Formats: sequence, structure tokens, C-alpha cells
Amino acid sequence: MTTEEIRLVKSAERTLRILEVLGDARGPMSVTELHKRTGYPRSSLHQLLHTMIATGWIESTNEGAMVGIGSHALLVGTAYLDRDPALPHAIRTLEAIREDSGYTCHYARLDGASVIYLATREAIAPARATSRVGRQLPAHATSLGKALLAELTATEVSLELPADPLPALTANTVGTHAALAEELAETRRRGYSIEREQNVMGLGCVGVPVPYRIPATDAISCSIPIARCTDKEVQRVAAIIRDHVQRLATLLRSEGIR
Repeated sequence: MTTEEIRLVKSAERTLRILEVLGDARGPMSVTELHKRTGYPRSSLHQLLHTMIATGWIESTNEGAMVGIGSHALLVGTAYLDRDPALPHAIRTLEAIREDSGYTCHYARLDGASVIYLATREAIAPARATSRVGRQLPAHATSLGKALLAELTATEVSLELPADPLPALTANTVGTHAALAEELAETRRRGYSIEREQNVMGLGCVGVPVPYRIPATDAISCSIPIARCTDKEVQRVAAIIRDHVQRLATLLRSEGIR
């Protein structure tokens, strides 16, 4: 049954949309701004907010003028991580990659047109914190996403991503399907993805898919300060990630984790 064939419950749909909007925000959002983002009638919006505040899904500040994600949302999100059988093994792999490479590394999963960060291990002296668990970023703008999009066919990629122009995180973010297709072809040839300042200015990134599923849904990346992101250093880091990723994939398959 497709989404179009399912009759959505309006109040449930609106509640989930509110959580998504607040989850994307960097901090508490004014109720006025939330009204603009959702377009819901003010009376309905206020009723939903009161219910969500009472149940702990969101929190209010500034005498109710601002709202943000609440503790109950954190508990439910953490349950997803706790029940993922691949994640404990992936975290140990991240720690090994960090030790061998000297860089911050990330583990993420493809979710439609985005990647969701499931784990991060910071370098001993990180130049900049770029990602956090639960953060969602456009797949085409990250090395993690490019590594996973390269696992798909051209038709599958076009169906998952929005139309041109692709959303930009920086001035360097790839902006069209045609340009992205060239990057993905090069990624398939190399066996790993590269992005330089397409996600965050001042950083480059190398990504490798974890092939315990076909097509791969998960990937690991390392963030490299742009001054160090030479071709030679990228190749060194990519070799480290690929070595550990192959071991991780073999372990996951042997454990029956799919």
C-alpha cells in the first residue's frame, strides 16, 4: 500500500510535522515562526502544542512564546540507536579508524534524500565539531551520502533526490543531477567518495559504504581539515577506512545482521 493510498489522520500527521520542523531547528523556535513553517490554523496549532508540552514531546520557554524538542523525543530517538544491532560494532570500528587516521569519523545511514548520523567519534583535538548523532543532512552534499548514492542506479538516485537545483549547504555543494552523476561515477571507480567544502567550509571528507547490505545503506567517513586534504592524504585515509569497513561488513554478515 502506497502513502497515497493510506488515509492519513490529520492530527497525527500535523503532530509529526511539528516534531520534524522543531528537530531541524538549531534551538527553540517561536510559535509565530512555527505557524509560518507549518501553515496550520492557529487554534489547531496551539491545541497540538499544549498536548505535546503536557506529554513531554516538546518544551516551552519564554512564557510559552518559544518551543523546542522535549525529553520524550530524545528517549524515543535513543531507543532506535539502542535497538540497532549493527551500531555497537560500528562504534568500535569508528574508534579504530579514529586511532589509525587521527581524524573525526562518522557512521550514518541513508534515509531517502538524506543521511542520518548514528554515531560520531571526535579526534583528540578536533578543529571543529561538524556533526552530531541524529543530525540529518542532504545526501548529495556529504561524502557519506555520495558513497551510498553511488550504490544506486541513476534512476534510483533521480527518484530519491529533489529536482535541480539541489539544496546547497555551501557555495561548493554540487548543484545539479548531471554534476552529481559525474561525482558518483568517479566514486564507483575509486571505491570511495570525496567532498571538499561541500558540507562545511574548511573541511573535506572521505566516505566508504559498509557492504553488509545490498545496496549498502550505511557508510563511514572521516573529516579532514581542508589544509591537509591533499590527494595523498585522502588516499591514505581512504585506505584506512576501507580496510576497517571490510572487516566490519564481514563481522556483521557473520553475525547474521542485515
